[in-house]
Amino acid sequence: MTLPIFLTARWENLIMANYEVSPDILKKYLPAHTELDEWNGRHYVSLVGFMFLDTKVLGLKIPFHVNFEEVNLRFYVRYKDERFSPTWKRGVVFIREIVPKHMIAFVANSLYGEKYLALPMKNQKTQTEDMLSVEYLWKFDNQWNSIKVNAQNLPQSLQEGSEEQFITEHYWGYTQQANNQTSEYQVEHPSWEVYPTLSHEITCNFAALYGKEFEQLTSQPPTSVFLAKGSEISVRQGRKLSDLPKK
Repeated sequence: MTLPIFLTARWENLIMANYEVSPDILKKYLPAHTELDEWNGRHYVSLVGFMFLDTKVLGLKIPFHVNFEEVNLRFYVRYKDERFSPTWKRGVVFIREIVPKHMIAFVANSLYGEKYLALPMKNQKTQTEDMLSVEYLWKFDNQWNSIKVNAQNLPQSLQEGSEEQFITEHYWGYTQQANNQTSEYQVEHPSWEVYPTLSHEITCNFAALYGKEFEQLTSQPPTSVFLAKGSEISVRQGRKLSDLPKK
């Protein structure tokens, strides 16, 4: 059964900084009925910054909540829904999502069990015929954190089986809720193009923002960093997974 569309928007200029971590770090965040997903035996968390543009909820634009930045830390899971398909659904779980709008954080946390935090944010973008520079900044504890990429302004299609394809093509979201419940929602978008990355800069207090277990990422170089062009997206209304015992 296809659920109705809840939200539409355009996600643009997604910076994705990807860190290999031990699966043991992620297990306590793993929603019931899902399991960790991996690429070539590696488990990743990704620090992702992007623009949320032309946002509509149930087809309506909410004043002052149409265009804004988001930065999140996420990891990758999969879920086999035997009732509808024998294949795996590949999805993401968010450790925390940062936005500059308090109302978005309040609604997402109160109604959907998400882990949003509202902070001062800003973005910078410089584009020429040959170069593209994108930066997202968020202020926490009176310090600015940031993620920045300099890239060639030459978007390219994803290569089949590549790390970039693994990171970008997880089309489901899973959220751990009370009483061993898990909510699931679908995100629809075409395959994204990526810009060849020339350099990157990351300043982030991972321990303060995301928890002590992620402290190592402050000094650990990411395995990869890339910039995805983005596209129009649709988020369908969610549902709860069947209340089965967690494995």
